[in-house]
Amino acid sequence: MTTEGTVQAFRRAERLVSQRRPLEALRVLEPVISVAEDEPSVQLLLGRAYFFSAQLKRAEQAFRRILEFDPSDHYARLVLGRTLQRQGRYNEARAQIRLATTMQPHDPAYQEALSEINAHIATRSA
Repeated sequence: MTTEGTVQAFRRAERLVSQRRPLEALRVLEPVISVAEDEPSVQLLLGRAYFFSAQLKRAEQAFRRILEFDPSDHYARLVLGRTLQRQGRYNEARAQIRLATTMQPHDPAYQEALSEINAHIATRSA
């Protein structure tokens, strides 16, 4: 696949994910992965597609891979936390979301995610 073809496939997969068509996005991403698997942007899109298609273990692997490249990627930590949360791994999720919120303290979405997970954990232990 040419570089131009790779970019076009990536952009098409982005559109499909944003349209909540993750399985189609995964099919479109196949040739991109074979060429640019180690690109954090590819792993992020792959993780999002897995997340939206409820392939949570695969989503977790993709988000953890991004953090291997860049441990300070606050968004990867946030979506990893959300992925762990959907798997019922609330304490692990809280740790990731707390880190993300510390890195991005003024983003209300991060604060909401942390409040949500804290409330869930509090109600479970009450």
